[in-house]
Amino acid sequence: MTEPNASIPKGKQTVLGLYLTAKEAYEKWKADPDKVKVIDVRTPEEYLFVGHPTMAWKIPVAVQIYEWDPEKKKFPMKPLPDFVARVREVANPDDTLMLMCRSGGRSAIGVNLLAQAGFKHVYNIVDGMEGDVNADSDSVAQAQPLKDGWKNSGCPWTKKLTPERMVLPKTK
Repeated sequence: MTEPNASIPKGKQTVLGLYLTAKEAYEKWKADPDKVKVIDVRTPEEYLFVGHPTMAWKIPVAVQIYEWDPEKKKFPMKPLPDFVARVREVANPDDTLMLMCRSGGRSAIGVNLLAQAGFKHVYNIVDGMEGDVNADSDSVAQAQPLKDGWKNSGCPWTKKLTPERMVLPKTK
């Protein structure tokens, strides 16, 4: 397991201090698939277009807002207030949970929300689904998240949607 230390970027650190790489998370799940849950906190669009771990519960922690933020030069994300309630539909506070997003930032937010709600064994998968940004300036994939991560570590994933494993916010 990745130890909590200065090597974990600040945006990926959690109050519980439990960290795994995607490869470590997959091995932990394989060792006890009935007691360990992988929870993908990305948006439904990401599950659809990028793919997701085959065994993951898909429970978004935030949604994309389609109002351009000129200061941050991006479309911001809006946290979903019912995230913890939706996780409780599939998990208990004593379960072992491993949360992932694209590269570890949103999953850290999810871990902290669950810890605040009394969950004790929640890991952040620090390299997420796609991994960290490739900083190799000579690479054609420069600034693309193409290193590490679930997809690049040989872990099983699919683009086939599994609605029975999605716990999405209720629409009004």
